[in-house]
Amino acid sequence: MTKKTDVPFDEVLIREYLLDNPDFFARYPELLLAMRIPHAERGAVSLVERKQEMLRSRVTQLEEEITSLLSMASRNEAIYLFNTELSLKLLEAQDLGELRQTLSASLKQQFGFTHVRLITVHDIDSDLSRIWSERLRMGYYFGRLTQGEAKRLFGTDVGSVALSRLSNDCGQVIFAIASQDPSHFHPEMDHLLLDQIKQLLDHLLPKL
Repeated sequence: MTKKTDVPFDEVLIREYLLDNPDFFARYPELLLAMRIPHAERGAVSLVERKQEMLRSRVTQLEEEITSLLSMASRNEAIYLFNTELSLKLLEAQDLGELRQTLSASLKQQFGFTHVRLITVHDIDSDLSRIWSERLRMGYYFGRLTQGEAKRLFGTDVGSVALSRLSNDCGQVIFAIASQDPSHFHPEMDHLLLDQIKQLLDHLLPKL
């Protein structure tokens, strides 16, 4: 004969009842101290202690999220101010050579980049054509290059790079930035800085 397991209560019903009656423990405060909850480090703790711990954890999480948002806002503001100043300088450029020099000097000084280049891709240059069609098939590339690619773009090995195609109005031009830090540019980073500079170059280069 199979023995039946008696279930003394329905946990789902209790859960729903407590959710529908949040003042239950206010009416029976003695239960808060009487109930014990397993704790990985402290053994068993009371319901009040567990709730306090969860609230402290949530406060810590919110503080970290706020700090992260403030840091992001500060970074975005710095990028906006830099791009505004850079835009004014580039608009004053009289020719392509002056634009290249201003662009390179500003980015190196502000962010410590080792190389900033505007590179024209010619069909007969197989190495650049390959970078154009493969690395930049999505329009952008962030990360590491092979040694051969780095030397073709920058003349030397580099840590990490940010590459972007300019618009067709500029011809086949690659906007290339390099950092000595191998982890500075990575695939997960946003395009904010590069997007804004690219839009400006797309507007200025055909005129120069």
